[in-house]
Amino acid sequence: MDNVPPKDSSVQSTGEGSQLSNGGSSSRKRPLEEGNNGHSKFRPKKRKKTPGPVLPKNALMQLNEIKPGLQYKLLSQTGPVHAPIFVMAVEVNGQVFEGSGPTKKKAKLHAAEKALRSFVQFPNASEAHLAMGRTLSVNTDFTSDQADFPDTLFNGFETPVQTDNSFYLGSNGDGSYSSSIDYSLSSSSVAGSLIQSPLPTPSSYPSTSGKNPVMILNELRPGLKYEFLSESGESHAKNFVMAVAVDGQTFEGSGRNKKLAKARAAQSALACLFNMQLDQTPSHQPIPSEGLQLHLPQVLADAVARLVVDKFSDLTDNFTSPHARRKVLAGIVMTTGTDVKDAQVISVSTGTKCINGEYMSDRGLALNDCHAEIISRRCLLKFLYTQLELFVSNKEDQQKSIFIKSERGGFKLKENVQFHLYISTSPCGDARIFSPHEAAQEDQGDRHPNRKARGQLRTKIESGEGTIPVRSTTTIQTWDGVLQGERLLTMSCSDKIARWNVLGIQGSLLSLFVEPIYFSSIILGSLYHGDHLSRAVYQRIAEIEDLPPLYTLNRPLLSGISNAEARQPGKAPNFSVNWTVGDTALEVINATTGKDEMGRASRLCKHALYSRWMRIHAKLSSSLRSKILKPNLYHDTKQVATKYQTAKECLFKAFLKAGLGAWVEKPIEQDQFSLSV
Repeated sequence: MDNVPPKDSSVQSTGEGSQLSNGGSSSRKRPLEEGNNGHSKFRPKKRKKTPGPVLPKNALMQLNEIKPGLQYKLLSQTGPVHAPIFVMAVEVNGQVFEGSGPTKKKAKLHAAEKALRSFVQFPNASEAHLAMGRTLSVNTDFTSDQADFPDTLFNGFETPVQTDNSFYLGSNGDGSYSSSIDYSLSSSSVAGSLIQSPLPTPSSYPSTSGKNPVMILNELRPGLKYEFLSESGESHAKNFVMAVAVDGQTFEGSGRNKKLAKARAAQSALACLFNMQLDQTPSHQPIPSEGLQLHLPQVLADAVARLVVDKFSDLTDNFTSPHARRKVLAGIVMTTGTDVKDAQVISVSTGTKCINGEYMSDRGLALNDCHAEIISRRCLLKFLYTQLELFVSNKEDQQKSIFIKSERGGFKLKENVQFHLYISTSPCGDARIFSPHEAAQEDQGDRHPNRKARGQLRTKIESGEGTIPVRSTTTIQTWDGVLQGERLLTMSCSDKIARWNVLGIQGSLLSLFVEPIYFSSIILGSLYHGDHLSRAVYQRIAEIEDLPPLYTLNRPLLSGISNAEARQPGKAPNFSVNWTVGDTALEVINATTGKDEMGRASRLCKHALYSRWMRIHAKLSSSLRSKILKPNLYHDTKQVATKYQTAKECLFKAFLKAGLGAWVEKPIEQDQFSLSV
């Protein structure tokens, strides 16, 4: 495996700094110390040729074997000196193929890839991936040197879009386009066999190199009229919707300006009617989940994001309320079928900060973690209690509940009920730390997946923003230690989401009544990198063992949205807001104290949710999945959920076994309260 090259086997980095020779030795450029009028120049060391196994050939080599003596021409060099973009061209079979890249070598490689794809049929998917400079492996290992996350199986052989406009189509030189990808594939089928995307077939469409979708569609169907449908969103994240009618069908597109929305509408028409697909960067591609029943992931992702943002707009008087100020927005949407019209927003929340240690509550009255996605999940717990309470009343109300009685005891979700988590940016911790910017067009995913820092458990900084890795030794937080000034540590959002993907989003108390519930999808409004996100939320604990029945490692659909949200500079507000379906208005919480500005406990605090649990227990104790004699302390009641606690131990062991650190728990005194207090 040591001799499998990274994705671009002919050239490694923008500066062509370290190139692997056949034997695996590397060479670095070194500066010349003197001369050149003070400008340092770089020259590569001469590489010694050492014998070694034959490496798979990249596209440049393959093309040279088939068509020796081809001449590559430099067409242009643009961009600043520190980040040039070269465009190289090569003529093959009377056709000119262009490629661009940060170096001439990369530009040549991309031109060769395009030329190859126009006439070479590879016998199998892995050979094609290797020729295109990508490695492919079925046994995913996020610490290996290969970008072998599941998303690479679904990428076809597209090269990244080579223009500044994200909506440009990349043609294969002969006007053909990659076939659309079937997102209904389940991850279990991927593990069983390599998925081979069909190679493009030549088509009769006019050559479209360098044209955007509106131009291409206009050539195929002249005289189309685009209609402006709507404008929505906050000032920093406007969303325009345009529509176009083609062949009796209407296609919509959204974007941060009308031009982009038109292009997306045209792209949608081209994809549906002419099977032309937008080239996509692998790390941007949605990663399908197991058993997802809805339409294409992108349609679902965009719909969920729009529903959450629209609901937040309603709750903040079209974003004019002072509490509309936010860094991160999160929300949960429930779907009950394949039609997005049946979708319902369950919760909306904002926030980026945690409680200050001195404000911890030993009666469960303060919110410890006011990060938006954590608050949204607490809102979901509140909603689940409401749904269980419907079973306390008459038969008619029971029919309305999302729960049905389970043959195994307790309750389970009705079939087709799914929950989708939307976060306006990547969750803090492992998912975000290595992808702090939107991916560049030529970004092919994680270039250093084997670095030790990848996957590490991280904790949030008390009453601030950002995360730090957990200590190598197990950290036990004590109540008196924190009160005397030790920083209170809270696990990062990436780590908590990974935990939900094993233990479920219902938590330990509700697991006494209901079977585990998992998110069907996680959708990011910005900073979506499929490889980092999949590693953070499930891939790093893929080796988890001995989970109790009904518990599993959930692999939800992961996706970005078409119209990524712009980054919001400036200081994050100190408050967090929350709303759950059924609430009349937003609740505003001071993240430092974990209570509202009047010092009152939140409707989402442990005390409030435990009160609801106790009321349900009094009426439905016969439906418990584990028997409790007399519930008293909050901590003791949670411990009765033995299968949940066993699953939690398996999760912590999986993190330790993978060398990712030990989970840091809050001081035990926090949970030693009863409701009689």
